[in-house]
Amino acid sequence: MKKKLISALLCVAMVSSMLIGCGSGAAEAPAAEEPAAEAPAEEAPAAEEPAEEAPAASADGGRVYYLNFKPEVDTQWQEIAAAYTAETGVEVKVVTAASGTYEEVLRSEIAGTDAPTLFQINGPVGYQNWKDYCLDLTNSELYNALSDKGLAVAGADGGVYGVPYTVEAYGIIYNDAIMQAYFATDGAKAASVDEINSFAKLKEVVEDMTAKKDELGIQGVFASTSLLPGEDWRWQTHLANVPVYYEYKDNNVGDMAEITFKYSDNFKNIWDLYINNSTCAPGLLGSKAVTDSMAEFALGQCAMVQNGNWAWGQISDVEGNTVKEEDVKFMPIYTGIAGEENQGLCTGTENFWCVNSQASEADQKATLDFVNWMISSDAGKDYMVQSLGNAAPFSTFGDDEKPSDPLAMEMFRYMENGKNSVTWNFTTFPSQAFKDDFGAALLEYCNGNMTWDDVKNLVVTRWAEEKAATAE
Repeated sequence: MKKKLISALLCVAMVSSMLIGCGSGAAEAPAAEEPAAEAPAEEAPAAEEPAEEAPAASADGGRVYYLNFKPEVDTQWQEIAAAYTAETGVEVKVVTAASGTYEEVLRSEIAGTDAPTLFQINGPVGYQNWKDYCLDLTNSELYNALSDKGLAVAGADGGVYGVPYTVEAYGIIYNDAIMQAYFATDGAKAASVDEINSFAKLKEVVEDMTAKKDELGIQGVFASTSLLPGEDWRWQTHLANVPVYYEYKDNNVGDMAEITFKYSDNFKNIWDLYINNSTCAPGLLGSKAVTDSMAEFALGQCAMVQNGNWAWGQISDVEGNTVKEEDVKFMPIYTGIAGEENQGLCTGTENFWCVNSQASEADQKATLDFVNWMISSDAGKDYMVQSLGNAAPFSTFGDDEKPSDPLAMEMFRYMENGKNSVTWNFTTFPSQAFKDDFGAALLEYCNGNMTWDDVKNLVVTRWAEEKAATAE
């Protein structure tokens, strides 16, 4: 696929995003925002605003500057920073990058005189981009407290350069009250959610629910499929992970320089189900954000939405929320692949803390002290679990120190029920440019400007091009 075609697609996608909003009265969430994970509270201003003063130094000259990846938890991180300063006297600066801009902001900030001392990478690919700035954490308390050392990002030299601070999962979130109402209708295609363990059964149920949407009091079965540029990470990253996971599995590898998109038709299965049984017409999806989707779910306008356990705040914080906590459940993303009746949620992490190796020793020590406080002190652990909603993978956390929100509890249930979790392979996706192009192509498919074969060819071509570019 020629580069100029990609540029044209992205331009078209930007124009498409200016379309009018979808549906009849689909409410917007007051201030929620994502995840790339996949995805919470109002988006914080990006780090481009350099007007803030540098944080005060501690007694030994150390300082902490955390560049946060997730806009949905900016408010919580500001509270944590203030609490740590009050307890230790070390002032912590937290800046949150706007959704979809983290790499760009980090690239700008890391070269400055007031560079972040603590930042995030998304896994092995992110490490390759930032390895010159990643301190070896092999002998740190942070790494030594990690329950599963295999979760860390290691370098070719055997050193440890990224430590995960949470485990997350995503799938199809559903409103059990609406599902129970459907199961009680005449001719329902299933009697319980337990019967939905394949794409064939999911499709049968969803299409019957669409036919009965007036009876069920919903605008669509699925929330609007957000394809506003920068808001499409649930599809070009999280959903795309499923076919890539199975292609890797077939080849017994953890990464590939080229893919055939072997399970392209399976991606298309669930994609078509989403966009054709939604609150929003396919041609209008370019105007929808994640906040729109989550508001529709929170207000009972739909029965299902694809997202992760981090989305509980996006549901519970919506003004006028009608979904009861006990009705918020998970099911796996079924696509029609053989053996999927044993499939669980997509479980993993792309949240790895890195300490800036270019920072002064005092700054490094202050930063390590801060993250150690987060995983070992009573106050820090409470913030990790209750405020940030993290399922922290550290031995310092007991069984009673796990998140208690309904989606986190569902995640733990799936992790413990013997199903096969789909690992997070999207951390090996070639680049953000690849994902952006994939998202733009999905929008053009919805708009009727690309065939599915066009989408498949773009994915295969751009994957190979971007992998080759990063290998140079």
